[in-house]
This record gives sequence, C-alpha cells and structure tokens, in this order.
Amino acid sequence: MTQLRWGDPKALRELLCEVVSWKSMTLTEGEREFPVKLKAKLQELDYFIKNPGHLQLDDADLGRRFLTALYKHPEASETIVLISHFDTVNTEEYGDIEPLAYQPEQLTELLHDRLNDLPEDAKQDLLSGEYLFGRGTMDMKMGLVMHMSLIEKASIEQWPINLILLTVPDEEVNSSGMRAAVHKLLDLRDEHSLTYKLFLNGEPVFSQEPGDRKYYVYSGTIGKIMPSALFYGKETHVGEPLSGITAPYIASFLTQHMEWNTALQETVLGEKTPVPVTLQQKDLKLEYSTQTPYRAAALYNVFLMKKNASEIMDVFEGIAQEAAQACNDAYKKVCSSQGVTPVGEVRVLRYEELLKHATTKIGHARVEEIKKNILAIEDWDDREKSFRIADALIIQCQELTPAMVLLYAPPYYPAINSSDNELVHKCIDYVKEQGQEKFDLPVHQIHYFNGICDLSYVNYKDEGEGWTAFVTNTPVWGESYSIPFEGMKELDAPVLNVGPFGKDAHKRTERVHMKSAFEEVPALVEGMIKMMVNEKVGV
Repeated sequence: MTQLRWGDPKALRELLCEVVSWKSMTLTEGEREFPVKLKAKLQELDYFIKNPGHLQLDDADLGRRFLTALYKHPEASETIVLISHFDTVNTEEYGDIEPLAYQPEQLTELLHDRLNDLPEDAKQDLLSGEYLFGRGTMDMKMGLVMHMSLIEKASIEQWPINLILLTVPDEEVNSSGMRAAVHKLLDLRDEHSLTYKLFLNGEPVFSQEPGDRKYYVYSGTIGKIMPSALFYGKETHVGEPLSGITAPYIASFLTQHMEWNTALQETVLGEKTPVPVTLQQKDLKLEYSTQTPYRAAALYNVFLMKKNASEIMDVFEGIAQEAAQACNDAYKKVCSSQGVTPVGEVRVLRYEELLKHATTKIGHARVEEIKKNILAIEDWDDREKSFRIADALIIQCQELTPAMVLLYAPPYYPAINSSDNELVHKCIDYVKEQGQEKFDLPVHQIHYFNGICDLSYVNYKDEGEGWTAFVTNTPVWGESYSIPFEGMKELDAPVLNVGPFGKDAHKRTERVHMKSAFEEVPALVEGMIKMMVNEKVGV
C-alpha cells in the first residue's frame, strides 16, 4: 500500500506550518495565489495523478478562486462534503513581529522571549507547550489540513464513500467563495451522480467563556444579517440650526432603540443569540463646512436562529417607527421652546418603497444609471455602495425627507440547524463516545456554531418566501452581491462542524491546541466517517 504523506501528527504539523506560510489575507494577492499552491500540493497524491480532472479551480470573484478535490469510489454515490476556508484576517496587531505571524514554529519559539507581552491565559498556554501560535493556525487552516489528510487516506484505503474537499476564499468578509461554490456542488452532483449525505465543516472550537477548555461539536450555525439605515435630514447653516434637522440627531434615536434590543434576540434549544449591536454609524459628509450634516448611515448586527430576513425587517421597521416617533416628539419640544416651526416629521420607509417612488418620479433608466455609476466605484465595498445608492435616490426625492430609509447591507448568513437529524445524532454520539474512550475527552454538543461559517449556504430551509425582503431591500442585490437561495435548497443534506480546539481567533495570540489538532480530532472524524459507512447510517 502507498505510504501516507500526512498520516501522523508530525506530518500534519509540518503540513499545517507549510499551508499557514502561504499568506492568504482576505482581498490580497496571497488569497488569489493560495488555491493554486494548494492544487499543486494535492496533485502530488497518486489519486489525483491518476484522476487530474477530479481536482479543479473555479472562479469566485475579484480574481479569486475556490478549489474542489473529489475522491470518487467507483461503486459509491453517497458523498460527504468537507468544507473549509483558506482566507485569514490581517496581521497588523502583531506589531514588530508581524513577519513571523505566518511562521508558527518560529513565532511560538520567539514568544517565549515576549512572555510579558502576553495576556495571562496565552502565557500559560505557551509555557504548557501544548499550543502552536500563528495566524490561521486556528481559523481555519488546520481544518483544511485535516480534510487534506482525510482525502489522502480515503483514496489510498479506498473508502466506499465519496469525499469532496471544498475550500473557499472570502469567508471572513462576504463569503463570495462559498456562495459561488453552491452551483459547483450541484454540477458535481449531476456530473458524477452523487448523493450528498453530510456537509462537514472543520471550523475550530471556540471557548464559550474565558478559561473554557471543553470540546464542542456543532450541529448548526448561527445566522447573521445587517439591517441598516440611511438617515436624511434637512440641511441648514449652523447659525440657524433649527431651520433644519441633522442626520446624526435622527440616527441617534434609532441606534439607541436598536442597540441591545431584546426584540431581536432569539432563544432556541436553550441557546441565545447575542443582542444586536451597532457595527458602524457615520456621517456621509466627506468634507468640513458650516452646512449641517444632513445624511448619515448606520449598520446594525443581528444574529439569527429561526427568524428569516422578512421577519427581521418587520421587527426592524417597528423599532424604527418607535424611534422616529421619539425623535419627532423630542424635536417638536425643542422647536416649541425656541418658538420655531418644525421642518417636518421624520418618516420611515423601506428601500423598496424609495426605489418604487424614485422610479415613478425620474424613470427606470435614470435609476439604473445612478446605480451603475455607484457600482462602478471600486474603492467602495458592498456596504458603502448600498448606502450611496439609497442616498443618491433620496436626493432625487427630497419630498420624502426627513426620513429613515431602512435597507439590508451584505453579507447575510442564514442560520442552519440539523440538531434533529438522525445521521447527525449518530455522528455526535460517536464522537462523544470515542472522545471519552480514546482520549478521555468530554465532548459537548452546541446547536448553533457561534462564529459564523460557510455552512449557512447549504441546506437552506424556508417554508415561504422569507428571503424576499432581503432581495427587495438590498440596493446592490443582483449586481455586486447575491445569494443562490434556490441552489442552497437543493443542497439538501444535514450539516455538522467538527474542528480542532483553539483560542483567540483574529487576535495576535491566535493558537491551536496541538493534541486536539494533530491527534484527537483527525482520529474522531476519520472514525465517524467510517462508522457512517460501516453501519450505513443515513447512507
């Protein structure tokens, strides 16, 4: 039998360090180059030498590509998709040791000389010798490396099940890689007559609280959506402040009503979503002048479990109506005390209402021209473009002002949950039993992965048309951003996340627990897959 390249902890550690050294920060040249390097690495395996067509790169966006590696057993249709992302966040927080952020062995050694620079928890972990530090070690190149080793072993041992390794760019920003990969998975299904049985992610295990060392598996992933608002007031000179109303003043009312609002919090299966928080609030005025700021914008982060985009928009609109009423009452009170006439009442309207009004007033062609000009500005991301489109349209419709224009800004991650699935039950029971028996490792189930992940774009469930409010109220929809909802529904198989334990994702102390990464989790995932085959569980 062919010898395994990545079949032991030492080899996995070396492979992780090599893959981490391929810098792949989101929206950099390294992110574009990474899948090419990965393809070359996988091409060294005998299986892909014999089956080069099973290893493919496909376009995502902005010159970025995702990779699929298919191990196909000649007599199997049942298929597990192994999902990972290869992009990382940036490394500025490493300061003068930033060049070593992608060199785990060197960084971990150097940190021994910087003990006083580390938080106490990280210091103790470093001194324990149990952790490997570096950007991407935890989030989430170890998950990818584990999947590479599984593909290799399956191809050599000829496991009677199919595996697809899917690794994508851009998970850290817009998940454009995973959204693009939905159609690829459908194409592979049809081309090779595959039956998808499980979407298995390898995102790392996050602590639930400081000092938490429990090991978790996740039978779903939390959702995220960003209800947002453009605020349009009435401009005036600072010498006549009550001849207008400022956008920051209007925005302050909605932000106070949105921040930590439990009306947008969910409790499902004993788990709670974090309360909403403001991700950004800003003035759209780009220069200083004595004209008061009359246009502003705000992004609000809302986590989901059961609610869909339409339900969130309904709640958001209700909150905005309350905020507008409070704003109008306070404004009228000031005007009354100063003996001036108010410039009007702040109204609330959805973007879809603004778009309809603008199209009636200035025509479809003019609206499309406005959108096209804004979408062409490369320096603006999807969130900025969303605000600027709404802003440009309401400038043409000032009879609607002062106003709060409610909209959605990308990205949107639907919540997915497979906790009631029989196959997922069996898999979790296996990991719990074997974790305890083989490694004395207590394993706990969490119903919703709390770190956001690409599992959001498979197995989409929506009894009605809960996604339509997102489509009609996202200014960049169908242009620079879209979600393949119908394709996601077709990827109808349960989800599960089993990954290595680590700490401090997105921090300079990011680290992965080596025994978990190189011994425990690879063995548990391999055994779980073999259990599925041997017992024909859900297969």
